[in-house]
Amino acid sequence: MRIRLDIVGLTTALAAATALLASSATAQERPERINGRPNLNGIWQALNSAHWNVEGHSAEALADFWQLGAIAAVPAGQSVVVGGTIPYLPEALARRDENRAGWPASDPEAKCYMPGIPRATYMPYPFQIVQGDGDILFVYAFASANRPVHMTDIRTLNEVPVDMWMGWSNGSWEGDTLVVEVIANDDRTWFDRAGNYHSNAMTVTERYTLIDENHIQYEATIDDPNTFSRPWTISMPLYRDVSPNAELLDFKCVEFSENLLYGEYLKEPPTPLQ
Repeated sequence: MRIRLDIVGLTTALAAATALLASSATAQERPERINGRPNLNGIWQALNSAHWNVEGHSAEALADFWQLGAIAAVPAGQSVVVGGTIPYLPEALARRDENRAGWPASDPEAKCYMPGIPRATYMPYPFQIVQGDGDILFVYAFASANRPVHMTDIRTLNEVPVDMWMGWSNGSWEGDTLVVEVIANDDRTWFDRAGNYHSNAMTVTERYTLIDENHIQYEATIDDPNTFSRPWTISMPLYRDVSPNAELLDFKCVEFSENLLYGEYLKEPPTPLQ
């Protein structure tokens, strides 16, 4: 069993410095290529409902939050899973159902845990890619998460001492596609709010292909023999924020989760929804 350690802010200082530099460049100043490779610099976001469920789903009400009316309803969404359905092993599917039944308290997003890969890519928050001459930095709004994609310090699973919330990312180029192999993934992360999950045996292979200046085709292949009967792939477009004042804003959510995590220990516990 691999040791798990909660590692926060591995590259916070680098993120602050490089993100500021990248956000200062306008579209006119952005070079088309960097060292002969596509320029992925920018703020990106998925525009779908995969954060609710990566599989196809109908619109539905959240009965426990009826006071919010339509605000708390789940929007319908098409599957972003190639083939439509996640190929769970039978015993793993039962665990998914338990996760789903315990939502939202069971969801690591509700607890402000770092989202992991691939979930961080299609949450309803933007993220920024900072690309230069060496490693590529991904900075996420949710929980102030970030991860370096290592282009030279390529490691095997045995060379990564602990499982990490955002995994260890090995990067390479296949033609004009950035390929990222993510290993050492903490098994407490989910794929979405529907309880879809994985074990710490998961390897994620991401592919970022720049279609045009403002669109990336994103794919993530999930390989986890402890949970799924075969590898499966998520596929979706990502869209660049072309606003003239585009800026990545932090969503520091720890204080929003304190009542959920520790409310029972407070002198005056929060009042539950009626």
